[in-house]
Formats: sequence, structure tokens, C-alpha cells
Amino acid sequence: MPTFCANLTMLFTEYPLIERFGAAKDAGFDVVEILFPYDNPAQEMRSALIKHDLKMALINTPPPNWAGGDRGYAAIPNGEKRFQYDFKRTLRYAQLLKPTHIHIMAGRAKGAVARATFIENLKWAAMQAPKQSLTIEPINPTDIPGYFLHDFDQAAEILDAVDAPNVNLQFDAYHAHMITGDLPATWSRHGHRAVHIQIAGAPGRHEPDIGDIDCAGFFKQIDADGYKGFVSGEYHPKGRTVDGLEWVKL
Repeated sequence: MPTFCANLTMLFTEYPLIERFGAAKDAGFDVVEILFPYDNPAQEMRSALIKHDLKMALINTPPPNWAGGDRGYAAIPNGEKRFQYDFKRTLRYAQLLKPTHIHIMAGRAKGAVARATFIENLKWAAMQAPKQSLTIEPINPTDIPGYFLHDFDQAAEILDAVDAPNVNLQFDAYHAHMITGDLPATWSRHGHRAVHIQIAGAPGRHEPDIGDIDCAGFFKQIDADGYKGFVSGEYHPKGRTVDGLEWVKL
């Protein structure tokens, strides 16, 4: 059985962010993640982690402005200085929150120059934080049109080019289904690179057990393959979060 994680950006939104830590613990989670923690004091979140005996699985970088903003800078030509600035900011948060992983977002870009920029920025980040696990994640073009990293084969090729032991794959089952239409086969091809999993139902991005994804079968598949990382629920609940947690019992 996987170790499940609650994405506090999307789950328990009935509460202010700082109260979601306790709500997640009360619901049975020992691990949480936050997409963009930068609008809240890091020390306040660290205190909430300690108070509720929680571990932080992952935070994203960059940027802090998710609503209406760009989806990262790592693949944006001539955006290296902004990427480096934001990455250093994330490392300051990581010193207190101690996330297992930092997800580096590529941003909207295309072409050979964007690919070269992404690879060089990933190499730079890996050297800046050699003991920190860093991840990249393919995102489907329906949810974020124009996002540079939009394919799992593309991600594998980039990881090989970066060739850094602390840069690996973040495998989102929802995006895998949306991109390929075949989650089990995509995992079979690329799951050996995965250090973190996120899951949601597809279509709709609601509870993982709603929709076309066989999440019980997927959990059995990753267990059989010996996956030891976290599986984070990153979805929009159809109602109150606690009323839709049957998926963690599958």
C-alpha cells in the first residue's frame, strides 16, 4: 500500500491554509505537499508541520503567483536570472519546510533553445542543491496549453541529458492519462524514473476514484514494481474533502 499524501493547495480548502495541516492530520495523513507556499511565512508552516507531526513531501518552484501567472521559468530563453532568483528563494523556504522534493516548473516555451535552456537550468539547480531531490513533471496541454514539458518520452530524454542523480521524474497519473490515454503502459515505460507520484480522477480532476482511471489497479501496479515514494492526492474535491477520501482505502 502506498504512503498517501495530501496536497494542501487543493484539498481541505474549506479552511485557511494554516488550518489545513491539522485537518489533513485528522483525516489520517502523515505527509502533505503545497504547490506554492510563498504567500505564507515559512516559519508559520514549519510550526504547523511540527505541531501536527507532518512531513512535507514537495513544494514547487517557481513562481509564487499561480493564479493567472506564468508556470515557471526554467525553459524560458533569457529567463535564467529570474529562474535563479526564484530557485534561491525556494531553497530558503526548503531550509525550514524540509520538503523531500522540489518540483522545477518549465514554463510555456517551445523549440530547441527552450530545451537547451531547461537542461542548463536543471544542471545549475542540481549543483546548487546537490543533496535536495529535484523533479520535473510532464503536464498535459489541455490544462496548460504551451507548457514546454508535455510528454513523458520528452521528460526521459531531458533527464538523460541533465544526468544528475538528484533530478528525477515526478509522475502525475492524471497528466499521464490525459497525455497518453494509457496510464498503466506509461508507468511501465517510465515509472522506474519516478520519485514522486500525484493522482487525480480523469477527466475533471476530482477524486482519484471518480472517472476513467483505475486507481486501485494503479496502486497495485506501483506496489508490484516496488515504488517506495509518496502518492499525493492533487485534485479538486467535488464536495468536502473528508467526504471523498475513500480512494485512500483502495
